[in-house]
Amino acid sequence: MFTDDDFAVLMKELDQPQIDGWEFFTESHGVTIYRLYNEESGLYEYKIYGTLSDVLPEISADVYMDLEYRKVWDSYAKELYEREENGKKVIYWNVNYPWPMSNRDYVYKREMRELEHNGNKVWIVMAESVECSNIPEKSGVIRVDDYKQSCVLTTDGKQGSKAFMRYYDNPKGMIPTWLINWGAKTGVPSFLTMMQEACRGYPKYLESRNNS
Repeated sequence: MFTDDDFAVLMKELDQPQIDGWEFFTESHGVTIYRLYNEESGLYEYKIYGTLSDVLPEISADVYMDLEYRKVWDSYAKELYEREENGKKVIYWNVNYPWPMSNRDYVYKREMRELEHNGNKVWIVMAESVECSNIPEKSGVIRVDDYKQSCVLTTDGKQGSKAFMRYYDNPKGMIPTWLINWGAKTGVPSFLTMMQEACRGYPKYLESRNNS
C-alpha cells in the first residue's frame, strides 16, 4: 500500500520538524501548525505538531484506528465503516458539514505500522483517497477524491503522546477559501482536544463494549 520510504519520511519529523518552504500558520493550546500552498487547487496542506499531555501513545493509536469508537465521540462522522474491495480494505467516511453546505464523503486506504525510533515505539498511520466503483457517490453528498492524512505518535517522555499530523484535502464545491482556512485554524486544535477526551474515555468504552 504505502512504501517503507513513505514511513521513513514521516519518522524524520520526530527529530526535527521538516518545514523548509512551509509557512507558520498558527499556534494555540500547545499545537503548532504550518501550511504549504498548493497552486493547483488554491488550498493549503498542513503540518501539525502537538502533544496529548496525559494520554499514552498506544491508547492514542488505538483510538485513532477504532472506527466504531470514532462514531461515538466524533459528531461529524455521519457514516463510517471499513470493507474489503478486490482483496484490499477501504474505508468509507461521510462527514457532516454545517448547514447550508453539503456533506462530504471519502473513500480511502489506510495502513498503520508500529516501528521503533531512538529506543521508543512509534505508531505511524497513513491514509490516502482511492477510487472504488463499488461505493458509488450519493445524491446531495460531494465526493472528496483528493485526500491525504498521516499521523505519527510516540511518547513525550512523560505520561503523554507526542503527535505529528500532515493533512490535505480538497472539499470541492463552492466553499470560500477563507472559510476553509478558518476551519483549519480552529478545527485542528479542537479535533485534538476531542481526541484527547476520547482517549481518556476509551478504557470505559471498551469495558462497556466487551460487556454488551
